[in-house]
Amino acid sequence: MALALLAGPGALAQTPLASPAATDTLPQHKYENPAGAPTAAKRSFFRSKGFRATVVPAVLIGYGASVINGHGWYSSYDAKRDIRRNFGSYRNHVDDYLQYAPYLELGGLLLAGVDSRNDRANLALVVLKSEAIMLGSVFVVKTLTGVQRPDSSDRRSFPSGHTAQAFLAASLVHAEFRDKSPWYGIGAYALATGVGAFRMINNKHWESDVVAGAGFGILSAHLAYLTHRNRWGRKATGRGTGEVGLLPAWSPAGGTGFTLTWRAR
Repeated sequence: MALALLAGPGALAQTPLASPAATDTLPQHKYENPAGAPTAAKRSFFRSKGFRATVVPAVLIGYGASVINGHGWYSSYDAKRDIRRNFGSYRNHVDDYLQYAPYLELGGLLLAGVDSRNDRANLALVVLKSEAIMLGSVFVVKTLTGVQRPDSSDRRSFPSGHTAQAFLAASLVHAEFRDKSPWYGIGAYALATGVGAFRMINNKHWESDVVAGAGFGILSAHLAYLTHRNRWGRKATGRGTGEVGLLPAWSPAGGTGFTLTWRAR
């Protein structure tokens, strides 16, 4: 104290007071995130990709299963009664070709130069994977359920393969071009809905079949995207051996199918 007084009154002001060391009141967090990097918030289940990809198809498939035959609210029998009352014995075969119409829209957009979400090679792989999932699942469910068609032609009614095919293609159009315009997907889904309507009007499927078929088609496309990994980049790079394309085809002599095209660079 004597030394401090001899040094003058300013010495006291210049001498810093030592502050007590802060104590870690939460020792359990001492070693968490030592670099101070921000941690990503965990995404909730309802916002996950899996939930968003399956919720709509699950609702469609579940509702379709609930109204098989005379069960559920507004059953398949009720729908058939109303359809026959309005359309009588009217029949056509437009649904056999309309099921591929969304694919024609997809091909037309690509030929017109509209940028898709994936390059041609990856899009072709997504299409092939979607078709494999859809055809396999629909065949298995048709075989296991054994639901008789409205016209009693066979027992492979549930779900509707035509409707599944149309909604699969419509889902691909929506996924590939929704960033350009939502109307591309809306038009494709409108075509697919027409396929389901004609399957009931033509007395080939019940209401339950077409609703569930729509769910199977959408689900197949969503699963293909969820499990796909782009191996050649997100967009075409201009390098490589060429461009690969997969488009639906139809001819009076050969029927329906797909055309695989390759163009060298």
